[in-house]
Amino acid sequence: MALLFKFDIGRGDSWRRALLELDPGLDLRAWPEVGDPADIDYALVWRPPPGELKSYPNLKVIFSIFAGIDHLSSDPELPAGVPVVRMVEPGLTAGMTEFVLMSVLYHHRFMLDYAAQARKHIWREIDQVPAGDRRVGIMGLGVLGGDAAEKLVALGFDVAGWSGSPKDLPGVTSFHGADGFLPFLNRSDILVCLLPLTPETTGILDARAFAALPEGASLVSVGRGPQVVEADLLAALDSGRLNGATLDVFRDEPLPEDSPFWDHPRVVVVPHIASMTMARGACAFVIDNIRRLEAGQPLLHVVDLDKGY
Repeated sequence: MALLFKFDIGRGDSWRRALLELDPGLDLRAWPEVGDPADIDYALVWRPPPGELKSYPNLKVIFSIFAGIDHLSSDPELPAGVPVVRMVEPGLTAGMTEFVLMSVLYHHRFMLDYAAQARKHIWREIDQVPAGDRRVGIMGLGVLGGDAAEKLVALGFDVAGWSGSPKDLPGVTSFHGADGFLPFLNRSDILVCLLPLTPETTGILDARAFAALPEGASLVSVGRGPQVVEADLLAALDSGRLNGATLDVFRDEPLPEDSPFWDHPRVVVVPHIASMTMARGACAFVIDNIRRLEAGQPLLHVVDLDKGY
């Protein structure tokens, strides 16, 4: 049983150790030194070159190292009939929830305003808003969004979610589909985008969406960069329509040096670090899924490529 792994995230050694600790007999092949392509049964990858995966004739499963699979679904030569599995592991979920809670609290407690005051040496209190009066909207109620929503409810926020199909999460008001989108935006004082990138979600946060938010709303963007029309976001921030934004993902990454987001006084920029897949938990997920398949059991968290998630 041979597993190919290919990614460029600077932590390859820890992943290799974790895989071999979990299965010492694993025949692990690091791209591009793969040996005979016919030997490869499984691939654990991040951003493989377009067309690369079709060169393995006996490939059984493609595992994405991260939760997003747009780096695979965008490949026009992705081998047909080979299941794609998205990453679900406790460290990835916990990290995203931590970041979302931190960002929501940052905007909820007016930290952008206090930072602006501090730069001018201004000592002035801003009236605090109870969490129950702050409406948080989460776009995407999958594993990551659902966990973040649960924790925000526990903190006392008025939480709603928007997704492609109806969801039933305790304490979370559910909106879905095209008909539910604008009503969902209308009640979102702090909007969190955790959607997967699909043709339908590309450009979904545009001038129309920002105009539907309450005056002075804030954005936390942790899905994928192309979901935000960046010129429209800048216009909404500059006009005061939006109060602020925390941006973890961008259309172009790394963020270009001349991007206006770097120095915008109402924007927090971080370099796509909202959550990171933890090697140990991720490798356990992969090995468990391989063993399930070898035992004739169904794989966990297989992606519907037609939907993109």
